[in-house]
Amino acid sequence: KMLKPPKSTAQPLSPHLTIYRIQLTSLFSIFHRLSGIFLSVGSLIFVYWIWSLAAGAQSYIQMQSIFQLWIVKLLLFFWTFAFFYHLVNGIRHLFWDFGKGYHLTHIYYSGYITLFLSIVITCLMWGHILKYF
Repeated sequence: KMLKPPKSTAQPLSPHLTIYRIQLTSLFSIFHRLSGIFLSVGSLIFVYWIWSLAAGAQSYIQMQSIFQLWIVKLLLFFWTFAFFYHLVNGIRHLFWDFGKGYHLTHIYYSGYITLFLSIVITCLMWGHILKYF
């Protein structure tokens, strides 16, 4: 006897994204993953910059002229922010590894602190960098 395929239903097989409301915790998690990807791509640019140092003065001067473009400076600013966000959020995750801060109010509070510290540290660093340029 041959089996018949199941009848199709109008309902989705699993919950769909349109059912869920995006929460702050999921945004922090998604942004942590995206910042990791952005850091990986930015690291390739960093390696190219170091290579230009080793390749000689002409390569370094060419790379420095690229870094003077406003769009590149903006990307470097966001790369720096992604670095500090990933760092501070990683420290937040270390506390979770030790079983601290699992209460929902602590999770939200530490998320806001992570975002705040990332912004402050990034601005302090860029304030220091722009003092010399």
